[in-house]
Amino acid sequence: MGRAFVAGLAVLAALTGCTVQTPDREGKRRSPVHIELPGDTPAPDRTPAGGGAPSAAPAPDDDKPGAAPAPPRVLWSRGDTGRDVRELQARLRQVAWLFEGPTGTYGEQTERAVSGFQGKRGLPRTGKTDAVTWQRLVRMTREPGRWDLYLMGGQQADPPDARCRTGRVLCIDKTSRTLRWMIDGRTLSTMAVRFGSRGTPTREGVFSVYWKSRDHVSTLYDSPMPYAMFFSGGQAVHFSADFAARGYAGGSHGCVNVRDEPAIAELYAQVRNGDKVVVSW
Repeated sequence: MGRAFVAGLAVLAALTGCTVQTPDREGKRRSPVHIELPGDTPAPDRTPAGGGAPSAAPAPDDDKPGAAPAPPRVLWSRGDTGRDVRELQARLRQVAWLFEGPTGTYGEQTERAVSGFQGKRGLPRTGKTDAVTWQRLVRMTREPGRWDLYLMGGQQADPPDARCRTGRVLCIDKTSRTLRWMIDGRTLSTMAVRFGSRGTPTREGVFSVYWKSRDHVSTLYDSPMPYAMFFSGGQAVHFSADFAARGYAGGSHGCVNVRDEPAIAELYAQVRNGDKVVVSW
């Protein structure tokens, strides 16, 4: 009967997926029957049949968004200065987002113009010129010329003509569009100037100031010529409100226009009748 009972347990184990435990190496008997019922969770320390390490559980899908793309590099912003800022301002003028300068200084007006340009084209309105904003502006505009960059003055003066190196001289250079006030070869002040148009060119040569008129009004053109210093016929160095407003977009009737009123007011106070005037290319 004992053998029949053991045989019955073996059959039951085979049918239910059970294993019969035998004595361990120390002779101790373990639970005679270990039953694995359907749905039981395997012990965590069980290893695959191949004897290798347990396989890692698959990582859950990562629902987190990827890292945000880096913002475009900022090229220029408020407070920057230089030739590149002049070009930015000249291009903004072309698309009617800026109406002053170029000055070469990235100030409040330039910041507002850049912000408006960005908003119009669906870009973030930072007011800073980043690489994306700059590329968009370049595609919409042409390369500015020298007098686009210096429309309202600010250019460097060329070296003075040799005839300007002695005495008291208004040294006027048509190439760099500048006037130097010089005494004995030393430059006391420099300012941007504008000349006559093709039909009424400013004369070139060596002259002298023969008449000064503080509040002069042209009888020929009925236009104001403040701080006029006449040097050749009706041609004079004088302040021009039109030059101050429009820059090199306009021209004179032969006079040498100055756009900086405080500068020419100071110059007028220093220049004397008889001082030399040199107009050259």
